[in-house]
Amino acid sequence: MSAMPLMVAILCLMAIAYRYYSAFIAARVAALDDSRPTPAMRLNDGQNFYPTNKWVLFGHHFAAISGAGPLIGPVLAAQFGYMPGLLWIVIGVCLAGAVQDFLVLAASIRRGGKSLAQIARDEAGPVAGVAATIAILFILIIALAGLGKVVVRALGGENVQYPAGSALILPEGTAAHEGGYVPGDYQIPAGVRLVWSGGEMALPEQFVLHTSQPLSQHTIGQRITLPDDARRSQPGSTWGVFTIASTIPIALFVGFYRYKIRPKRVLEASLIGAALTLAATFAGGWVSRSSIAHFFNWSDTTVVIAMAVYGFVAAVLPVWVLLTPRDYLSSFLKIGTIALLIIGVIIANPKLEAPAFNHVFASGGPTVGAGRGLFPFLFITIMCGAISGFHSLVSSGTTPKMIMKESHARMIGYGAMQMEGLVAVVAMIAAAALPIRDYYAMNTDLSQVPKYHERISLIAGNGIEHVQEYEALTRESLRGRTGGAVTLAVGMAHIFDGAAGRIWIGGQQSLQAMWKYWYHFAVMFEALFILTTIDAGTRIGRFLLQEVAGRVHPALGRTDWLPGALLSTLLIVVAWAYFINANSMEAIWPMFGIANQMLAVIALAVVSVCIVNQGKARYLWVSGLPMLAVATTTGTASAQMLLGLIDGLRTQWHNAPAVRNQKAMFNSSVQAALIVIILLCSAIIVICAARTIWKQISMARPGFSPSLAAQPL
Repeated sequence: MSAMPLMVAILCLMAIAYRYYSAFIAARVAALDDSRPTPAMRLNDGQNFYPTNKWVLFGHHFAAISGAGPLIGPVLAAQFGYMPGLLWIVIGVCLAGAVQDFLVLAASIRRGGKSLAQIARDEAGPVAGVAATIAILFILIIALAGLGKVVVRALGGENVQYPAGSALILPEGTAAHEGGYVPGDYQIPAGVRLVWSGGEMALPEQFVLHTSQPLSQHTIGQRITLPDDARRSQPGSTWGVFTIASTIPIALFVGFYRYKIRPKRVLEASLIGAALTLAATFAGGWVSRSSIAHFFNWSDTTVVIAMAVYGFVAAVLPVWVLLTPRDYLSSFLKIGTIALLIIGVIIANPKLEAPAFNHVFASGGPTVGAGRGLFPFLFITIMCGAISGFHSLVSSGTTPKMIMKESHARMIGYGAMQMEGLVAVVAMIAAAALPIRDYYAMNTDLSQVPKYHERISLIAGNGIEHVQEYEALTRESLRGRTGGAVTLAVGMAHIFDGAAGRIWIGGQQSLQAMWKYWYHFAVMFEALFILTTIDAGTRIGRFLLQEVAGRVHPALGRTDWLPGALLSTLLIVVAWAYFINANSMEAIWPMFGIANQMLAVIALAVVSVCIVNQGKARYLWVSGLPMLAVATTTGTASAQMLLGLIDGLRTQWHNAPAVRNQKAMFNSSVQAALIVIILLCSAIIVICAARTIWKQISMARPGFSPSLAAQPL
């Protein structure tokens, strides 16, 4: 199957949905009216309420909602085959995700820019409001941790352990040489074979192995039996770290240029910002080969700390200083890149190497996790690209406080979500177009290689692996970089290479020379998606926490009171940074999916109450049907994951105290507790919403006012 016909068909379906379905919702359900002043116009304080150009606000909103989900989720879900994922993305975004974003934004605008929790309290009662506040706080922290983990996996260095009892077989005439970055580092030559009980595989690239024990004591001939503390050192992305770090001062400059130096010159600021960002991408290549490269070779812990500092600063500064210009700048880059990828898919028309449906890993595999089958885990792996509860926080957080006219809500709410759906489609195509062995080589944890080696070979057949070639072209370590970010960057470079190969006048060598720039541009593209969500999400968390704290002491609830803003922001940042550092990608991504989709259930339940309370019960199906569908898939996944965590804890508890993994037990206990809290809060909100809806409908409205029925959402 080729990608181009699929891409064209999906574009047509999304255009039809925007033209007709969103217009129906805008006219009949939300009843948008530009004669009503928006909160930004009525409460303009220059800090949080700030009337913003609709294109700039579209950029902020799209940047804030478009995190790792639409990029990484489809890449991981490609394990199931490309067709189930594409069907869920297109159907989900048009009938559920965009509907949720649009209706929550409209409801918040009509209620003075109130948060989702406040709307739940006003519309469904105080019990629902308390449950929504608790659920949103926990869900937001998990979501930000899940997004941040992707950045860590793409940029940070790490040490990876091969399976216990495995050994390396060196090629004839070669040896491991000590002398890496620190004592105990050994340079392992290219072409070694990793062997374990029951199998073996080739490792074509050279790499660094770290151990406190001399390898000579574990070497017999060309065989090295790996010591227990042996770890393969995966360096961080020096090029990527420099480029991403450079976008922060660029965004600060664009903010001051846009609002202070040359006010209202949006196009000028956009062009300058885009040019500087591209320059930073190219400069990263020079930095990675320079004497200062080691300053940007960060460990995973350093990346977490840097993100925490950035999230804290971005959340307390006025929105126009960093948040809005960075989001607008990154959205300018994001939308342009997505457009180029869509054009690249149409021009290159790559063959989709992945099967349409993968029977081998239908019940779980290396990217999603063992035992996590297509139903229900496809629907929480691909989340933001189809529907995302996190978006409801943005739609009732920063965006309604900056929108100038109600009619802008259709383009910003429904349109931005459709754009995110296109991001997910392109991500799925990029992953599915990679040769199968390359996809699994990059996206399978090194310690899990023996477990899945035979089944991967069954899918790939006689296919050839190109990872070593990709590493030479990109100047990065790629094997075993799980999490999807690296896999997607290679897939995007693959599409750019295929498109350029059809139109390039020069030779093949010049195209290969561009690979390193395409790859690192893709990494920057991914990281910008995530970091712009982290800064907006942290600010939203700060608002929500201050709402709660304001009931204890009024000053703590004031968003313009600096001590309260600093304290609430610090608590949010510390919480999500802890989860990033404490959990693996395999553990945190499903947690993120469950939390995110349950928040979508909460948002759709609250919107359903708003619809009925305004006398529009005949349109309840618009939000009610998506809510039931998402509740079914996410509830099933939650139950399965909770049972798995309980089984793991039971197994650990039965071990002798000396061999129990206390850290793993603590993390599993926290995850299980969070799932229970989220499920309970979600159930409370849905029950309260259902009672309110039933009460309104069953009353038959004998004294109902026609003027109330005519009121828009």
